[in-house]
Amino acid sequence: MKIDNNLKNIFDSLYDGILIIDKNGIVVYTNPSYTRITKINKEDIENKRLLDVRKDSHLTKVMKTGIKEIGQYRTINNIKYIVNMVPIIEEEKIVGGISVLNDMQDIQRNLDKTLAILDNLKEKVKILNKSKYNFDSIIAVDKNSIELKNYSKKISLNDSNILISGESGTGKKVYAHAIHNGSNRASFPFISINCATFSKENLEKELFGLEQDVFNTENTRGKIGLLQLVDGGTLFLDEISELDYSLQTKLLYVLQEKTLTQIGGLKEIKVDFRLICTTNKDLLELVNQGKFRKDLYYRISVIPLNLLPLKSRREDIPALANKFLKDLSIKYRKEISFSEEVMKLLSNYDWPGNIRELRNIVEFLFNISDSTVITVEYLPDYLHLNKKSKNYKNLNDYLKECEKKYIKKVLNNFENNLEGKKEAAKLLGISLATLYNKLS
Repeated sequence: MKIDNNLKNIFDSLYDGILIIDKNGIVVYTNPSYTRITKINKEDIENKRLLDVRKDSHLTKVMKTGIKEIGQYRTINNIKYIVNMVPIIEEEKIVGGISVLNDMQDIQRNLDKTLAILDNLKEKVKILNKSKYNFDSIIAVDKNSIELKNYSKKISLNDSNILISGESGTGKKVYAHAIHNGSNRASFPFISINCATFSKENLEKELFGLEQDVFNTENTRGKIGLLQLVDGGTLFLDEISELDYSLQTKLLYVLQEKTLTQIGGLKEIKVDFRLICTTNKDLLELVNQGKFRKDLYYRISVIPLNLLPLKSRREDIPALANKFLKDLSIKYRKEISFSEEVMKLLSNYDWPGNIRELRNIVEFLFNISDSTVITVEYLPDYLHLNKKSKNYKNLNDYLKECEKKYIKKVLNNFENNLEGKKEAAKLLGISLATLYNKLS
């Protein structure tokens, strides 16, 4: 085994301590950082049998067995450090061993620095990740909505996990914010993340973070995950149905054990947060299809909250529409209102896109209206011609019906005989034969 000058130059520049022995257990190299950490001079250890100088060393054993030892705590001259020991293999034969040392004081300094950064980040997270909505933000006029809002206020007072389900656009996110603001965690962070917007790998990094690798100079930067930053607060996972199956397993462990392990790390970190999830899919159906863990489903849905579609709480529609219009009026300093007929049509429409669709329509009407009152002429056709019904007639049939009603109205002003009908036909500008045809 040879250590050429290029390799020595590399080792000499490292901040980690390096010690290398040959197959006979003789120390053939130490770098300056080894002396700095252990306070053992180069001349006192090099070219000597390691076990003669360090009787408690495990490196000789590692070299003989071929089994590496990682993250071992050691003490030299009352100096504590961590050492990684691995055999050196050339042409499938063990020819020596290498120890890589890190001073515990250095590690502690880095840890203190990391903890300080974490505390600072948590304070910033509290400021930047406050929930936007509270229960006053939820408009509830319809009886069903009032009951749902009161139920949500009640469940906000405990720490149980909540699964909010409902069609897209029903306000699941608003309810999640409001529940957090109504809880005893309101002064702590509210962190929201959409499971559908990240790849499996990136979402794992965002949630769990990356361990800082002090032994690998190519990966010295760690990452603090959201599960740590949300400590004490509420984690909001939107579209939980899109969470990768392997991440479902990791999340289940965190919820059960209240601890997490960063990617690349070994240490378990305690976490404390409340979980609120949303879905517009049938999670039990996904469980039956093997796409969602059954045990995770029961863990996240301790308290189910099912939001109703807008068509099932029609009394909310006028209040919501007027609220959206008022917000726009204030923003653009333009007073505008709905006509009674328009409000009636909005209230009778089924709103497949729910509140989100209603908000968008109100904004559309606000922008195109030239008057202070929004009238039917500004409405998209589908809002007032949205239902196929036998009560609708084609235009020709409708016109015939109108003509017939008008002819009868005119005839009422004449005698009910032939002469009276002739006079009515003359007044209407049609022949007597045409009058009979239109009445038939």
